[in-house]
Amino acid sequence: MFRHRPIAGSPLSKGFETLELIFHAAVRNLRKTNGNAVLGLVMSIVQAMIMVVIMYFMMEILGLRRVAVRGDFMLYVMSGVFMFMTHIKAIGAVSGAEGPTSPMMMHGPMNPIISICGAALASLYQQVLAAAVILFFYHAVFTPISIDEPVGMLGMFLLSWLSGVGIGMVLMSIRPWQPELASIVTTILMRVNMIASGKMLLVNNTPPRIRAMFDWNPLFHTIDQSRGFIFLNYGPRYTSIDYPVMVALACVMIGLMLEFFTRQLVSASWNKRR
Repeated sequence: MFRHRPIAGSPLSKGFETLELIFHAAVRNLRKTNGNAVLGLVMSIVQAMIMVVIMYFMMEILGLRRVAVRGDFMLYVMSGVFMFMTHIKAIGAVSGAEGPTSPMMMHGPMNPIISICGAALASLYQQVLAAAVILFFYHAVFTPISIDEPVGMLGMFLLSWLSGVGIGMVLMSIRPWQPELASIVTTILMRVNMIASGKMLLVNNTPPRIRAMFDWNPLFHTIDQSRGFIFLNYGPRYTSIDYPVMVALACVMIGLMLEFFTRQLVSASWNKRR
């Protein structure tokens, strides 16, 4: 019934077929949380907007505004929030993607890699839409914004997403072996990133002992580097682009190897004993 009968074709046609499957998997992920697609996207925008407002008032109350970079303070807040949201949403989406024992894998063309790509693409789409809508609203209603190097800023946004995808792939691969542990680690990573991402800090003005606590986190580097691209008068001195790139690629490769190994051994009966 669910057997897929492949049709002989060129590698290009098979590539387009795979992209079509990824697209439909992404749409399914977007509609999974809410039956109304438009309402689901609106809720993503509202969630990001609430996060921006909360962070703005927290930094005002804690007196962190005086240590922020010279420039638009709201843009400074949004740069941290958008990178943070993109990163943790990618971790959550990919780590919760359907694995090899999912009923969806009974359909011939479907496989875990397409499921991962669909979840990652859906997460990226939601966060890009939310960031674009909020930035346009702020630009049109409050004050015009100016980004010094928008291409570099977009690159850091995508790097935050890619590092989240890599970490999510590792967590997804260990989920069939230890689902409780994978769930706990995912939750811990999301909560720790509230502080360890450094979205409330200006790294150049942060003492070395504080930087040493956050330097392991790739998100800490991408947020600081993005502010270097956004603001003309800020140049990151203690973070790099190379580190999050290496972490992201390493996590993606480890995740792929673990997923391939798990796929050879996993059985639907594993969950029956729990």
